[in-house]
Amino acid sequence: MRFLNPVTGELDARPSAPYDLTYDDVFMIPSRSAVGSRQAVDLSTNDGTGTTIPLVVANMTAVAGRRMAETVARRGGIVAIPQDIPIEVVSEVVGWVKQRHLVHDTAVTLAPSATVADAISLLHKRAHGAVVVLEDGKPVGVVSEADCKGVDRFASLSAVMSKELLLLEESVDPREAFEKLSAGHRKLAPVVDGRGDLVGILTRKAALRATLYSPAVDADGKLRIAATVGINGDVAGKAKALLEAGADVLVVDTAHGHQESMINALQAVRGLDPQVPIVAGNVVAADGVRDLVEAGADILKVGVGPGAMCTTRMMTGVGRPQFSAVLECAAEARRLGKHVWADGGVRHPRDVAMALAAGASNVMIGSWFAGTYESPGDLQTAPDGRQYKESFGMASARAVRNRTAEESDYDRARKALFEEGISTSRMFLDPARPGVEDLIDSIIAGVRSSCTYAGADSLEDFHRKAVVGVQSAAGFAEGKPLHASW
Repeated sequence: MRFLNPVTGELDARPSAPYDLTYDDVFMIPSRSAVGSRQAVDLSTNDGTGTTIPLVVANMTAVAGRRMAETVARRGGIVAIPQDIPIEVVSEVVGWVKQRHLVHDTAVTLAPSATVADAISLLHKRAHGAVVVLEDGKPVGVVSEADCKGVDRFASLSAVMSKELLLLEESVDPREAFEKLSAGHRKLAPVVDGRGDLVGILTRKAALRATLYSPAVDADGKLRIAATVGINGDVAGKAKALLEAGADVLVVDTAHGHQESMINALQAVRGLDPQVPIVAGNVVAADGVRDLVEAGADILKVGVGPGAMCTTRMMTGVGRPQFSAVLECAAEARRLGKHVWADGGVRHPRDVAMALAAGASNVMIGSWFAGTYESPGDLQTAPDGRQYKESFGMASARAVRNRTAEESDYDRARKALFEEGISTSRMFLDPARPGVEDLIDSIIAGVRSSCTYAGADSLEDFHRKAVVGVQSAAGFAEGKPLHASW
């Protein structure tokens, strides 16, 4: 990546600003391009994680769960399951995700005798917004939100379900499935095997996406998933259990990654000789990168304080503007033959593009994905009618309570006095993009376009060719669209 010097008009190796930069502080200049189509851009990463789009869902309890892991991996990203979930639960989640289909979604199911109230409680557990009614394992009806409006909540589903079903065979080609759904004027259809038993559900949009994205899969063709360990306790034992469960990436995580406890934890994990990438962090400077690489890290997680749920900078004054942090850490990691993940601070697709231009191999997203159907929280409704889910920081009092549940009351009370994070925040669903796949579509469309503007057909090419300039706050404001006249 090169920087435009605003005084001389020359391209420099470093930004001309005498201070560190956030994503809002920078912009990209278009270059001559021979890339004829956004779809011609290869967004797969070379950091060993197997992602085909450069997105990682952050290891936050309010964001990363089994539904999120299945959905994101199907589109080419990967989810890092948080460290404060019991190992046996993580093992079950990893196994469950590995059993998911690469094209069709996992259906929410109920029996014909179940009630409308039962269906309403489950409809928004998945973005497709439907419950498949099963009898002896075979679909006999589909219930949508529209079917549940204006009817008695104690009515049985057999009385309200749509019985005229379009069934898709398990082996159906995604494009053929799209055409069948379109011709039948259906938004979705159950997917069945040769015996007629339900194996999943496929929407028209999901069939289309299956032709545009490549899932992130392991050597056995199973969806990929990452898992997280902290730096305290039996780190090696926990890491070994996660590896045995089938985790494809190990994340060794703490807010301040450049410390002795992290180095010891990394050495313990590296001592297991895992055949998967080890991610460690968080750091924001080159010396942190060097020390963690020496201790055994393959990928460095970069970012202190930029996250939406993080209060570290306001509480401690510690942190660094994220673009500069990623730029410096990526350069040092690249020199050492390693990689970085940009963790936090992304609020627009442009931010993801700027992190990749700075040298990140993947970009972590947390709170942005908390307000989606796939995040683990229950969907709630605000007084104004808007739907939301609760999110919270992983260093907040709420997260600490969850993480220290097995400790003594005294130790828990001591740790609860010190928090660096928001314990509850409403993350409203975007009515136009309520599912995580909707947000992925938006992000990836933006990143693909950024690559074409730079004349790059791969992420490595993008990092090499991107020309970046520094802008004022007015410059950033100028680039924002107006949804109403001035």
